Amino acid sequence: MEFEMIAKTFQGLETVLATELIELGANNIQLGRRMVSFTGDKELMYRANFQLRTAIRILKPIKHFRATSADEVYDAVQEIDWTQYLTNETTFAVDSVVFSTEFRHSKFVAYKVKDAIVDQMREKTGNRPNIRVTNPDLQLHIHIAEYDCTLSLDSSGESLHRRGYRQESVEAPLNEVLAAGIIMLTGWKGQCDLIDPMCGSGTIAIEAALIARGIAPGVYRKEYAFEKWSDFDQDLFDSIYEDESHEHEFEHHIYGYDINRNAVAIATTNVKAAGLSKEISIAQQDFADFTQPTEKSIIITNPPYGERISAPDLLGLYKMIGERLKHQFVDNDAWILSYREECFDQIGLKPSLRTPLFNGSLECELRKYQIFSGKFNDMRAEGGDIKTAQERRMMADRKRFKQHREFKDKLEENPKERMRKPINDEWEDRRDFKKGKGDRRELRKEDRRESRKEGGRDFDRRDKRSFDRGSKRPFDRNKGGNKKFGNRHYDNDED
Repeated sequence: MEFEMIAKTFQGLETVLATELIELGANNIQLGRRMVSFTGDKELMYRANFQLRTAIRILKPIKHFRATSADEVYDAVQEIDWTQYLTNETTFAVDSVVFSTEFRHSKFVAYKVKDAIVDQMREKTGNRPNIRVTNPDLQLHIHIAEYDCTLSLDSSGESLHRRGYRQESVEAPLNEVLAAGIIMLTGWKGQCDLIDPMCGSGTIAIEAALIARGIAPGVYRKEYAFEKWSDFDQDLFDSIYEDESHEHEFEHHIYGYDINRNAVAIATTNVKAAGLSKEISIAQQDFADFTQPTEKSIIITNPPYGERISAPDLLGLYKMIGERLKHQFVDNDAWILSYREECFDQIGLKPSLRTPLFNGSLECELRKYQIFSGKFNDMRAEGGDIKTAQERRMMADRKRFKQHREFKDKLEENPKERMRKPINDEWEDRRDFKKGKGDRRELRKEDRRESRKEGGRDFDRRDKRSFDRGSKRPFDRNKGGNKKFGNRHYDNDED
């Protein structure tokens, strides 16, 4: 039996996620903001959690309704027969995301949902289920956009960006879902070597290897929320888990470099934990020493922006990147994710494609550079072009970019002075709906809570878990661990 589902993602990756869902066999696919809705059966829900690379969470809506007050939310939730989903022995938790002039406190909304469930169960059974914030048996999610409410079962549990292979991380690591999305936007599927000259903790390299090998991102993960549901089909999930029909060999190689010795050690540890040492080589090297590769290659990298991570001479760093690409990466393509226009300007090369992406709350761009020898005008005079017909069509679509997009203030010569400035929240003022200052302040708090919860920080050491999913799934040396709506928008749910 088919039912509705919602896959949440980063803003800018909706089309990539929709393509993944088409390949999985999903039906009735509709794009929203930071989400894609679709329909499918239980097997598709299991596969979506296990195989999607650009999904952060898979939700199963159980009720859509409109509410103009907290009491109306309570009444709507009371109309659901909760004995279908839990018993008095079931622990549950309610997560809420609210963007509304009427409902200004997401936790209050969560409390009303919880009260409605507890009161109904107490009335029907004489007892009540217990609330458990961490690792509950049933995770619920309510999303409110103005007066439109969606109450869903969360089938994922812990955010899907937490693959399970990352043992350690550098400061401000790139989110795994965003890394996979960037690679998929480039169109690279393993057809040549891939290089990340500023690899940090190795996230781009590892996600690239998983794509090149056709390995599902869920192979390292310990559990999913749907495994605790009363209708969980263990045999069905085991068949998905053990299916290796999409896996294949990778004939090229992936190289990760970093100037920082500690980053190299961390990336090496993560690559070994993922069981991908055959596909990935990590080494210490300054980008300034980068030389022309002997094989056809692509560069995909995420340099410092001057936000969470800076550099003593940030503009000089980007100038060096442009110089290395121009003289030591001829006849290859480079893709760079960054944030500041002035940093891109220092590269000194004309991009053939610009794709807007959000990295947390930062409105970044992924830019493609086709590197050729000689001067641009000479290349054009000889009939060459850095843009394909498709890239010209994409760049002509101005809707891809905000009309009045702005980057932050220019960098000062002394980066220490810039870092002393208070956080600039002007990105918050560019929302699609208009609100007062007090409302924006409250929304900023909620967004930051969601950012910390889903993707804005790395694993807490206390949250590390073994890859072992039990005796039924023995350790696999090749993989480093055991496998095991229309117009609705999920704006700013996952940062």
